[in-house]
Amino acid sequence: MAVRKEENIRQEALADVANAMCIAARTAPKTRGVDLVEIAVVDGNDIARIVSEMEKIYSETGREGFRRNCESLKDCTQMVLIGVKRKTGGLKPCGLCGFKDCEDNEKYGAACFFNSVDLGIAVGSAVSVAADKRVDNRIMWTIGMAAKNLGVFGKEVKQILGIPLSATGKSIFFDRK
Repeated sequence: MAVRKEENIRQEALADVANAMCIAARTAPKTRGVDLVEIAVVDGNDIARIVSEMEKIYSETGREGFRRNCESLKDCTQMVLIGVKRKTGGLKPCGLCGFKDCEDNEKYGAACFFNSVDLGIAVGSAVSVAADKRVDNRIMWTIGMAAKNLGVFGKEVKQILGIPLSATGKSIFFDRK
């Protein structure tokens, strides 16, 4: 009789969901059909590196969200990172970023409105996969800041969000003390 323990099944399933989330993020609609989205799955020691960077940011800033999120990630074994390269669309007129046009935006190196929209759509598509599979997840900007500091996607990617995954009896991301 072959017995497969739930713990092993759960870890395999989390890896499969993380992979499917990557596909959902990649195939999500992009502004003007230009794909500037970067996607990665993080596990094991790489999660520990991100958590360590989050702890460092907390110690430097005192920003409580970093400490709280580090606590949530103690038992996390899979994490999806989604970022977007900074590139303006060259649109005239636009100004949705707060500048007159893309040329003005580029003088200051600000985020393009449409880059942020593309990131949001990709992340929304990814978390919908996790939700459909009943996998606990939470979108965390604190993970994104740590990943950015660590250069996970290189210097072109200025906006990153992290999505840790969990499959336990209680959501480690929402059922917090």
